[in-house]
Amino acid sequence: MAYTGAEDRDAEKYATGAGNVIDEDAERGLRAWPSTRDDEIHEAVEAQEEHVEPREKAPEHSSGIAKVFSRRSAASSWRDPGPAPDGGTTAWIQVFCTHITIFNTFGFFTSFGVFQTYYQTTLGIAPSTISWIGSLQVFLLFAIGTFTGRATDAGYFRHSYIAGAVFQIVGVFTMAESTKLWHLFLSQAICLGISNGLQFCPAMALVSTYFVKRRAFAMGITALGSCTGGVIMPVIVQQCLPRLGFPWTIRIIGFIMAALNIVAIALFRTRLPPRKGGEIVDWASFRDLPYSLFCAAMFFNFWGLYFAFFYVGAYGRNVLGMPYESSINLLLVTVCMGFIFRLLPTYYADKIGSLNVLIPFSFLCSIMMYSWIGIHTIGGLYAFAAVYGSGSAVIQALWPAIIGKCSKVQDLKKAGVRMGMAFTIVSFASLTGPPLAGALIQTAGGTYTYANIWAGTSFLVGGVLLLATRWALVGMDWKANI
Repeated sequence: MAYTGAEDRDAEKYATGAGNVIDEDAERGLRAWPSTRDDEIHEAVEAQEEHVEPREKAPEHSSGIAKVFSRRSAASSWRDPGPAPDGGTTAWIQVFCTHITIFNTFGFFTSFGVFQTYYQTTLGIAPSTISWIGSLQVFLLFAIGTFTGRATDAGYFRHSYIAGAVFQIVGVFTMAESTKLWHLFLSQAICLGISNGLQFCPAMALVSTYFVKRRAFAMGITALGSCTGGVIMPVIVQQCLPRLGFPWTIRIIGFIMAALNIVAIALFRTRLPPRKGGEIVDWASFRDLPYSLFCAAMFFNFWGLYFAFFYVGAYGRNVLGMPYESSINLLLVTVCMGFIFRLLPTYYADKIGSLNVLIPFSFLCSIMMYSWIGIHTIGGLYAFAAVYGSGSAVIQALWPAIIGKCSKVQDLKKAGVRMGMAFTIVSFASLTGPPLAGALIQTAGGTYTYANIWAGTSFLVGGVLLLATRWALVGMDWKANI
């Protein structure tokens, strides 16, 4: 299914009014409607004119009807293509493409705990310093979403995605040659972070335009990519690093990424015509109380979210005395729980409400972080990894599906920019959370108590704000599907 560019040309025709020329269908319609006067058609579009940007006037020799339709075409710079299909071959192909996109982006980031332990052992650098590599990578993944989300709305999805693929290949293969900390900052943190930001938000925004009733389930399948990537990539590192060394281990991952990028670029299809007008940041969205509360809630949830992904292996190795290979298994258990909890809860979320499902799992993560304080055995740590992995998987899978719903006024043409804004807010939490946890561990002399209390409280605040979001949407109606 090769890309021909036809959809981009069609979208451009929608956006520009096809150069203010009447198409054949319009002409046939006019011939069949001879009694219509120019002034009557002017009245039909008069109400729209105050919202239309100035356009070039029709040529002087054009008829009055042609002038009217030129203005009518200009008024329709964004046209609703109809309801989302909520299924079908094309829609599910987009889900598959977004899944492999998240495999390459979030899946690689999710496996950072493997590199956290390896860098700490080989480079001898403080954990909080190493954490900045992973946190900066995920910060850029989310932060660039403000710009790439708006670019997606404007019709530049493919441009953004291909640019991200180039950054990704350059980043991963230069990472393979890195031998110093600043090398890793440039390749793994900066280059791969920019790549992730150029690909992740546009892909998520695109797939959300294909689903409404089944959006949570579709998003759950796409989010499963972080599980497949978060399992396969650590296994590659675990098996190849002792035998092949660091450079060839990373090159193998790079070849996998390159192949998946080729598949995604060939199969992705945009559904909505471009929306050329509009700002990069839609400040009016923040006057929407449910949207603002939800963004604040997800900031606190993501502030503590990646602490365990970065440090559960280090805790097993440094505090409980586990060998390096076994400590990787803790990360794998945390990630593998997502295979169940990124699908099953999202399936029921479409039936009972995505926000209704998300709220209890936020409180579950809070409880587990507080519980980590009392874990002193390897078996207990595995149990923690399994339960926390379940809760964190639901949070990561469901929250993008809620962004478009946490408003009393649905506006499909702003799907990309609103998602990008929410991603940017979350990016600052992801940037500061893991390094803050590392600093708290150092302050406590290597114990994790302070970090556990901070992360547990962060999830608790996030859960309370999610309840506030629900109240802002439906009040005290606890039976509402929201």
